[in-house]
Order: sequence, then structure tokens, then C-alpha cells
Amino acid sequence: MVQDVRFLDAGETALVVEFGTSVDPQINDRVLALDDALTKRALEGVRETVPTYRSLMIHYEPLVIDRDALVRAVREIDKGTAHAHAAESLWTIPCCYDPEMGEDIGTVAQMTGLTPERVVALHTGATYRVYMYGFAPGFCYLGGVPSELAVSRRSTPRHPHPANTVMLGGGLTLVSTFSMPTGWWLLGRTPERMFALERDPVFLVGVGDALRFEAIDRATFEAIDARAAAGEIVAKRDSLR
Repeated sequence: MVQDVRFLDAGETALVVEFGTSVDPQINDRVLALDDALTKRALEGVRETVPTYRSLMIHYEPLVIDRDALVRAVREIDKGTAHAHAAESLWTIPCCYDPEMGEDIGTVAQMTGLTPERVVALHTGATYRVYMYGFAPGFCYLGGVPSELAVSRRSTPRHPHPANTVMLGGGLTLVSTFSMPTGWWLLGRTPERMFALERDPVFLVGVGDALRFEAIDRATFEAIDARAAAGEIVAKRDSLR
């Protein structure tokens, strides 16, 4: 539920505009709408904005614009902004659910009372919302997981897994960008690089975009992975605007 806006300080040069306390599309719409409006306004003194599930952090230069003036400007912009946010793109990300790449599919199936095939069907059948980036570069959190797959994260972290692993847990799904220990369940792996410093764009998908996964077999994965390693974007993008 969208609540009254709160203004919280994050040090002396950042203001957090908080719209709610839960992961909710309406709240996130309002965050992204304000982010878009601030970007277009190009308010003098605003250095950077960072959207999250439920808030927007605004980094500013207090010698150019003080806190009170920034709060007044944000209130004015938010009041005059439509709070709906339409996704710009629908991304289709190839994913191999081979047992060697998705070693936890069997465990997720046991936890949910589903077959492994049904777990894959549900995961590929949903359209996800790119809520935010966080934790690591390119690490984007995807909401919209089917209720049948709403499992908690692991109680203890596992050893590092390969980059580009597709994971599940806590009502979210995401794609890792580096090899790291994790408390998520491993469902598969994509050949796509969600984050690549040598590529333009460095971050593949935009916050607020829609995303789905498309199942591919091991042979297709290996063929596409070679192309992605050479810098090709292998995901499909459909414009929604």
C-alpha cells in the first residue's frame, strides 16, 4: 500500500524519499515516476538519483541546493507527476535449466510439492518486473515470482557459484553477475551478461523494465555463450513504448 511520503537524511549530502514499506508495484511506480521527473527537470545541485523498491535516494550538493529547498522541489514535482510508470522494454533472457547448471531445481520441487518440470514451466511462464539494482554491479532484483515458487532463501550460504546463474528465493528471482557465495537457490544459468564493463550499455536492462526467461538446452547454451563472451547481446528486446 502506498503511504504518505517520508523524507530521511542519509548523511549531509543525500536525501531518501520513502513512499512505503513493502515491495509493491504501485510504490515502485511512484519511485520511478519521481526519478524520471527529476531527471527531466535537471534540478541544479542534484548529482545522482538511486531508485530502490520503495524509495529514491537523491545525492545533492548542499552548497547549491539546501535540504529544505530540495524537499520543497520534490513535493512539487511529485504532486504534479502521474504515478504510473510504463515499462520501456520487455527482455527475453535465455536460460538453461540443465541439472548441472540448476542444481537446486530438485530441492525447490520438493519444497513446493511440484515436479522439476513444473518449476521450470512456472519460472519461464512469468513476466518479471526489474525493481532495482543492488548488492553487486548488475545485480537486478526481479519481482513477480509465481506464488507456487515463493520459497524462502537458504538458511546458510553456499560456496561460490558461476557468474550468470539464475537464482530464486524470498519471493524474488535474479541473475548473478559474479562468482560469489549466496543464500539463493540455483535454478539455471544464462549465457547473457547482465553486466559488462566493455559493453554499451554496461547494465543490460533498465529499472522498471519487464523481463521473462526462455528455456534453452545445453547445446544451445554453449553456442550462445560463445557469442555472448565475444560481446554480442543474445537476449531479445521488445519495445513497449
